[in-house]
This record gives sequence, structure tokens and C-alpha cells, in this order.
Amino acid sequence: MRTFARLLQAAVVSALIVAAGHGVGAAPAASMPHIQLPWLTSEPDGVQASGAVLADGFTGTALWSRRPDTPVPIASITKVMTAVVVVDAGDLDRTITVPQEAISYCIRHDGSTAGLVPGEVLTARQLLYGLMLPSGCDAAYALAEAYGPGQDGFIARMNDVARQMGLAGTHFTDPSGLPVPTDHSNSSTPADLVALGLRAMRQPAFREIVSAQSHHVPAGPSNREHFWRTTNRLLRDYPGAIGIKTGWTDAAGTCLLFETVRAGIPLIGVVLDSSPHSDVIAKDDAERMLNWAYDPVLSVLPLR
Repeated sequence: MRTFARLLQAAVVSALIVAAGHGVGAAPAASMPHIQLPWLTSEPDGVQASGAVLADGFTGTALWSRRPDTPVPIASITKVMTAVVVVDAGDLDRTITVPQEAISYCIRHDGSTAGLVPGEVLTARQLLYGLMLPSGCDAAYALAEAYGPGQDGFIARMNDVARQMGLAGTHFTDPSGLPVPTDHSNSSTPADLVALGLRAMRQPAFREIVSAQSHHVPAGPSNREHFWRTTNRLLRDYPGAIGIKTGWTDAAGTCLLFETVRAGIPLIGVVLDSSPHSDVIAKDDAERMLNWAYDPVLSVLPLR
């Protein structure tokens, strides 16, 4: 049985790669291919998100989607691109002094915070944990200020990366996902976000951070103690979940970009506007999509 299961697992992965027809690189978001696998029913039941994609985690080939190319607000999923720009720049052990404006920015726009205080000094790597786990808009501001340099310079870099990746439906106006200016929101499409998620998860530092359920920063001479927990319910509750990022604003609803690996099979997906306020519904949407794809295969595999 174990030999058969491993052969079946290999066949699944091979089928995904061959059907995509372009090796293991992520497909350009604007032309995301779809494949139909014989054991999958037409679509997962009960998904409430207005936009969604579920794709294989090797190629980005979509297994199922809903409005994949429609740009919509993406709230704090924005922070994935913020982290990508920082990790790409490197020097994650550099120290950054938290500016007063980072805290004022969160208060002014009622943003989620990592509990930073003005003047404390943290490394870029520590701030990335504060950015991705508790979704700290204060951490986003501090990183953008340091790596831009300045907010405008950093936002330009975010849009440059999106352009280089061919994410034609994606535009950033802010490093955290808040609607700044108030009449505009960062926007993207489900297909673009899957491509961005694949790109981000290939960075070991990023992958390590978003797979953590919590992170502790001890108090030091120049910083207060921090203990951050992930906002990602799927990471806490779903077997094989390894990331990536939640999001919510009034304009975006609840959103979740996610990746899982079960029985050696990676899947990546996103749900946008699952509910006006409930992150549980976003998590349930992701679970329905994942179970739809995994259950027929896992039912004959001994490893879960």
C-alpha cells in the first residue's frame, strides 16, 4: 500500500507539472492556466468569497477559481509585498529605530499594531515578524521608512516589483494595506496574489516567518519585550498549513492568502471578501477549497 501511495503521490505532482507545461516556475498571473483533474468535482461547495483561486504549489496552475482577474481591495495581504521588498533588499539584521510617525500612523488610520513604541530599536527581521504575525501597521511603516528610504520610495519599489512580475491587476498606495489616501485602497486580483504568494514562499526567510504561530522578542537595552501571535486561524487549525497572511478592512472584507503541504503535495490559494467581518468564514472558505482538492487523494494515501 505504501508503494502504491507514493506512486500515486508522484503521479499527482507529475500531472500538475506536465499539465502546466512550463516547469516549476509560477505562471504569469494574467494567463494563469487551469487544469481539470479527474478526481475533482466541478467546484468546492459553500465557498462564500467573492474572489478566489486554489492552485498547485509547484507551478501556480489553478485547480479552481472565482473571478480570478478582477481587481479588488486586499487589505493587509499587502504586507506580503512589503515583506518581499524587504527580504529582497537583504541585511535583515540591520537595526531600525521605530519612528514616532509609525505609531501616529496606526492611531490616525485605526490600524492593527505590533505594539511598537517610538524610539525602540529592533532588527529588520524582528520587525518582519511584527509585520506578518500580528499584522502590525506600525512595523510596516517602520520598515518602509528604513528601506524606501521613505514611504513614497518604498511604495514605488512595491509597484516596481509588481510590474516586474507581470501583476497587471495590482497597485499599491500604502505599505500596510490601510486605505491611504482614504479614497483609495491597495488592490490586486486573486490570480496576482497567488503568483505573489508563490514568489514570497520561495524566500526562506519569508517562509520561516509566516509559518510561525508566535514569536517572542525579549526586552533589551533599546527595546521593550514583544510577544506576537499569528492572526492566521488556518495556520493554527488546519493540518499542513504553512502560511501566509490574513487581511481585513471595510472595503476588502475578510481575506486570506494561504499555503499548505499535505502528503508532500503543496497547494496555494487565496480568498477575498469572504465576509464583512468574520475571519472564521475566510478560514472556512480556505478549508473547503483545500479539502475539495486533498480529500480524494488523501483517502488512498497512508500519510497525512
